[in-house]
Amino acid sequence: MPSARGRNLTFTEEARRAQLIDVTTELVADLGYAATSLGRIADKAGITKAGVLYHFPSKQALVEAAHAEVLSELVQAVASAVDAAGPAAAPAAYIRSMIGHLRERPRHVRMIVEAMTSVAPLADPKARWSSVADLLSAARAARGISGEVDLRTAALVIGGGIDAIVSESLSDPEYDATAAAKLLVGVVERGLL
Repeated sequence: MPSARGRNLTFTEEARRAQLIDVTTELVADLGYAATSLGRIADKAGITKAGVLYHFPSKQALVEAAHAEVLSELVQAVASAVDAAGPAAAPAAYIRSMIGHLRERPRHVRMIVEAMTSVAPLADPKARWSSVADLLSAARAARGISGEVDLRTAALVIGGGIDAIVSESLSDPEYDATAAAKLLVGVVERGLL
């Protein structure tokens, strides 16, 4: 991985950057973006503020890197589950893996929300719903289902359901997100597939 200085990072530099990303994710999730300072990040990582700035030019750059790391982990986990399921079962795998991954990583959810509302540019909304619409389309084709269906709206409903289930499970630890995911999968299976 090249550094901002145009050279490859050493093993130690890569490890320090990974530590700073982990610390930033934890602090932003626990305290919020506004209360997370470079000084707090440095203290938690056991280095100086100048040490943080050696690796990242600003708090925003560090938060963006942490946001990107959290999203990368999510995408990899979901893609792996979807690929393993195959086209016909991909929508169910998507729903279960999204809810499961996010429910098990509440700090990641909070990091995503804080970064989206504080520093990260708003992503193209089509990027999220179009991938789900593509999964639905492929599942319908694999199952030999024809007929018109508004895949955009279906994908938006699925995304909204996932968001609501994850939100509820974060606010109420007793809420059964696994059962909710199963119910959402059943609704999709009966209504769209």
